[in-house]
Amino acid sequence: MRRTLPWVLVVLLFAAWEHTRRAGDGDAAPAGARIARVVRVVDGDTLLVALGGAGGARERVRLIGIDTPETVKPDTPVQCFGKRASAETHRLLDDQGVRLVVGTEARDRYGRLLAYAYRTSDGLFVNESLVRGGFARTLSIAPNTRYAARFAALAGQARDAGRGLWSACER
Repeated sequence: MRRTLPWVLVVLLFAAWEHTRRAGDGDAAPAGARIARVVRVVDGDTLLVALGGAGGARERVRLIGIDTPETVKPDTPVQCFGKRASAETHRLLDDQGVRLVVGTEARDRYGRLLAYAYRTSDGLFVNESLVRGGFARTLSIAPNTRYAARFAALAGQARDAGRGLWSACER
């Protein structure tokens, strides 16, 4: 027993290290994830969700790293491509389950949960999909900048291809 105990510890430590390393390589470490059901799409980058499913606590969620044109901001007219961006978020998320990965800074000044959203049915990274399709611009606010470079590259590609708001609105 004395001879096997050190080897067991080495194997356990290696397994823990490997798990941590792999979680860092993926889109999100599962430990920070929250499962929710989308109750309502407020606009292109804001959701109302029920944590843990339909009967769970309600939370307003602001998608990190992106900014869609305004459609419901008080005292602000509907912006160019705002209705289309909102419609795309509806298409992607109406009545869908999502895995929310909360940012380093969990809430904004309005109390909204700041998160990256992944559709549970197929793993679609929603924030990324909106930028790639030209439905959102990038918005990097430290410390929630994990995908800033990735989103900037995708926004550049969408702009160069004239996708979405990049062809419909002034550049």
